[in-house]
Amino acid sequence: MKENDKIMILKELLEQLEYSCLQGDLSTEVKAVINDSRKIEEGCLFLCIKGASFDGHSFAAEAAAAGASVLVVQDEVDVPEDVTVIRVEDTRKAMALISAAWFGYPARQLKTIAVTGTKGKTTTTYMIRDILEAAGFRTGIIGTIEVVIGEEHIPVNNTTPESYDIHRYFRKMVDAGCSCVVMEASSQGFKLDRTAGIEFDYGLFTNLSPDHIGPNEHESFEEYMACKAMLFRQTRQGFANLDDEYFRQITQDAVCPIQTFGVSEEADLRASRISLKRDVDFLGVDFHVSGIAEGDISCGIPGMFNVHNALGAISIALAFGISLEQINGVLKTFAVKGRVQIVPTGYEYTLIIDYAHNAVALESILQTLRQYNPKRLISLFGCGGNRAKSRRFEMGEVSGKMADLTVITSDNPRFEEPQAIIDDIITGMKKTEGKYISILDRREAISYVMNHGRPGDIIVLAGKGHETYQEIKGVKYHMSEEEIVQDVLDGKY
Repeated sequence: MKENDKIMILKELLEQLEYSCLQGDLSTEVKAVINDSRKIEEGCLFLCIKGASFDGHSFAAEAAAAGASVLVVQDEVDVPEDVTVIRVEDTRKAMALISAAWFGYPARQLKTIAVTGTKGKTTTTYMIRDILEAAGFRTGIIGTIEVVIGEEHIPVNNTTPESYDIHRYFRKMVDAGCSCVVMEASSQGFKLDRTAGIEFDYGLFTNLSPDHIGPNEHESFEEYMACKAMLFRQTRQGFANLDDEYFRQITQDAVCPIQTFGVSEEADLRASRISLKRDVDFLGVDFHVSGIAEGDISCGIPGMFNVHNALGAISIALAFGISLEQINGVLKTFAVKGRVQIVPTGYEYTLIIDYAHNAVALESILQTLRQYNPKRLISLFGCGGNRAKSRRFEMGEVSGKMADLTVITSDNPRFEEPQAIIDDIITGMKKTEGKYISILDRREAISYVMNHGRPGDIIVLAGKGHETYQEIKGVKYHMSEEEIVQDVLDGKY
């Protein structure tokens, strides 16, 4: 049955909720579940969601007039008596539970894996997906880059989509023959109840550092950390990085068993004998694992933090009964678009595209690349507009301290002037002795670093990663760094 042909009885949709029926009938038929006032249709259930800049309750009368048969509210509304009104404590949480019911609880038909942390979520989810697929487990993915269902790749706006979309994707995965799904679980996803009602089979914590703190995100680091910790209160088996300084705080209220990984002798899965491997178009890391499994691993992406990402993925794979030999076969050639992605150029320097778009991530990637002893480490980045200015100062200071040359350019200026953003970055840069130049146009900046690269250099284009656009004054213009690199190689810049 097509989704738009579907009809369910209201009472069935509410079976997981605590609610009161203020008016109307629980036997009302529901033809669609809607939370966007622009999409209201005849016979739908409309969820009055309270957002950061809007309140769905203000559209209650409009929804009723447009034919909504049911309103789900947390505040009082004044609508005609023929409209059924259901009151709940929190309409966001209700949306998650109603959506699960609407799509037939697809999460129960999948092995669900959730990955949370400040860094490494995307890399780790793709590692897990690739290993599971190679072992014969058809696996969907939901993450920052995209949703993947078989051969279908769907662009996304949020790391963790709205709850309705999560269950819609889960249903598509089940229908496509998937047996597993691995998804990035963001702090905002937990805060806004996007994953409410899902009991994950496996939950994985990578690491934690201050991020996403500010307007419309988290009020404090403590709130950010508390949201991350929610994962282990809705999963059956947890896996966590024992080396992370916030391990105890993240796991202290867990309601599931926690298996640990890290370089610590106390970790259940331990990495040792770590060695870095470099060629012009290859940066990787080899290590030995011991504890719950023993053997050698070669990972095709660089750095200590990817040892931890790999350990997390290995832990999940072992829980599925996959051998270390199979796991290593995937990891030694592993790569993720826009995450420490090496782009071959034919020159004797190493060119990398990476998503690092804040000071924590930039410091991490530069620190990692420095370990490979480049002749020069060159950092190219900008900062997004309409975001905290502190991020610009911090990124400028980090690059100034850690790179041999910084090229400051534009990212997604949004509604700000690109030069004003660059000036803020330079303010942070001037706290250091680091060399820098600024080139407003990102294409020209990339052309500059490529044409001035020297043998043995490592050049990182930071901030855009997998993104294929540049957002300027509310419009997203096509911009792919891979394409720009090719254009430079073809002599177009």
